[in-house]
Formats: sequence, structure tokens, C-alpha cells
Amino acid sequence: MNSELKHFLDNNYEKYNQPSFVAEDPISIPRQFTKKQDIEIAGLFAATLAWGQRKTIINKCNELIQMMDGSPHDFILNHQENDLKRFLSFKHRTFNPTDTLFFIDFLNHHYKRHQSLETAFTEDQTGDIETYLTNFHNSMFAMPDAPDRTRKHVSTPKRKSACKRLNMYLRWMVRKDKRGVDFGIWNTIDPTQLICPLDVHVERVARKLGLLQRKQTDWQAALELTNNLRQLDPLDPVKYDFALFGLGVMEKY
Repeated sequence: MNSELKHFLDNNYEKYNQPSFVAEDPISIPRQFTKKQDIEIAGLFAATLAWGQRKTIINKCNELIQMMDGSPHDFILNHQENDLKRFLSFKHRTFNPTDTLFFIDFLNHHYKRHQSLETAFTEDQTGDIETYLTNFHNSMFAMPDAPDRTRKHVSTPKRKSACKRLNMYLRWMVRKDKRGVDFGIWNTIDPTQLICPLDVHVERVARKLGLLQRKQTDWQAALELTNNLRQLDPLDPVKYDFALFGLGVMEKY
């Protein structure tokens, strides 16, 4: 990779990896919290619902947090069956009450046994991000009565998905960031292993900059982009997500 491209992307990373980025991004939802488990739960819902207009995503996520009485971890662990009726009115695009109630059930089951959601990714076996994402999918859908329809909301490399939303979630949880954007509260997964979230804006800019050649927007494309970003910064390759996304959304590059 040429030094001119690195300089260009480094400058845009510096520009967009700032607290001001948070306000209009779904990461603003977990940023409301300081308790680790609240951050994990709010972050998972925010990442899962992150498609469509960002303003609508944030509004729907805030609605969901309010339904959890503003305290996600406490609600997940201590709700009564009657408390779940309120979620029958919640919907975002194709994410419907069945999906919401299953997520709540899975999280209840998980947090009764574990202190952190990280173990749903890393407990069975460690390895690369592909393994961790597969672990998470398998952990969720090992639940009895897991609805088939919800599988489309939990991506996995096994279906060749680029796993954009879960890779974004892992960036939030894993990447060590002293600028008040990413949290870096998980330690089993290393930031060097992260895969760049491949959304339409990142993809468009990456192709224009010659960072992505593969025609399909799939898992192999996400790997190709990230491998090219590792040549620019092997220790923190997904920091360039800020640059690519900012160039695509803010500057219509």
C-alpha cells in the first residue's frame, strides 16, 4: 500500500474517530451506560438494529431501552413474564416482537450463567473472528425453541455473510480507543483480529481507493478489505472504518 493512501486514511481516521462521531451513530446507545453488562446488551441491540436511517435506528433503540426501564442488564435478569407484553408492540423493519423476545430470552439464559457476553463468542473455542462469530451464532441458536426467522438477524460467516453488524459490535467491544468512541471492554479477542464492518458506504469508498476488488459483498470481501487495511496498520486495522465510513457518509466521497 502506498504511503500517500496511508496518509490520506490516517488523516480521515483522526478526523472521524472523535467523540462528535458518537452523537449520530448507533454507538450512542451503549454510550449511555457505564456498567459493562448494560453496554454489552445495549450495544448488541443497537448493532442488530443498525440498518436504515441512523436517526431512525437511534430512536428505535432508545424506545427499546425505555421498554427495559432504562436498565438493560437488570431488566434481562429480573423481569417477570408480564413485563414482556410491552415488547409485543416493538418493531424495526423486519425485526419484530418474536425476534425481540428471543433476544431477551437468550440474554437472560446467558447472563444467569456468565458475567459477560464475550463468552458467547469465545467460550467453546478460541481462534479467529470467523470462529468467534460462528460460536456466537451457534450459542444463540442452541436455545430450545429458537425461532428460525430470527436467524436472518444474526449473521454468520458460515452463510458467507460479511457480518457487517456483528463486526461493528465487536469493534465497539474489543477495540482499545482512548477517544471516547469504541469501548475496548473485552480482552480475549485481540484488536488485531477484528474484521472491518463492510456496509454500503465503506464498500463504495474502499472500491474507489483500490482496497477492495471482490465483486460480491460477502465474508471474503470483508477479509480482503481488512487484509489490505492491515498493511496500513497491522495492530489496529479497523480504525480505518472511521475513515472509510466518514468519507462515504459525511463527505459523499
